[in-house]
Amino acid sequence: MKDIRVVIFDCDGVMFETSEANRAYYNHILSHFNMPKLTPEQFVYAHQHTADEVLILLFKDDAQLAAARAFRSQMSYGMFIPYMIIEPSLKPLLEWLKPRYKTAVATNRSDTMPRVLKEFGLEGSFDMVVTALDVKRPKPDPEPLLKITTHFGIDPDQAIYIGDSQVDETAAVKAGIPLAAYKNPALSAAFHISDFNEIRAILEQ
Repeated sequence: MKDIRVVIFDCDGVMFETSEANRAYYNHILSHFNMPKLTPEQFVYAHQHTADEVLILLFKDDAQLAAARAFRSQMSYGMFIPYMIIEPSLKPLLEWLKPRYKTAVATNRSDTMPRVLKEFGLEGSFDMVVTALDVKRPKPDPEPLLKITTHFGIDPDQAIYIGDSQVDETAAVKAGIPLAAYKNPALSAAFHISDFNEIRAILEQ
């Protein structure tokens, strides 16, 4: 893929294995309000959506939702970072990508993203980071991906997006960006990969 100029990463499930971190994070909020832990269905939703969308799903009462938002806003994400596992081949791939390509992140995380990048020594590793706070319509809307292509002045097909969920597939299709589906063979994608080393092979085609 000689015309690719920007490599875009999703965060949860791609850069990091975050399932247990997400589970602990939302169960901590639910416990504070004496509510039961996440169901399997709620857990799947939480992996793919923004924190506020998850709170709206979990707290149906307006007053309780407001209280949950307030509680979340003062929580420190630090206690949940030990649950996160960085993908071993991420940093080597980032080192190889630069200076050949621009790199970016498109994530539905919000205010927790800067802390995550700092804790794992990834500050400055990406040329652009777009979170749910940076757009009006987060994924599955294509806005986060198109914000990145616009920033770099490229056509959508000059980027490749590495994602792992249906939300990522939908956003990529709507944006016109080829998707490299990460560890999820069920997705419809231009490429399917199980290791970041495969991205290098794709780019060198």
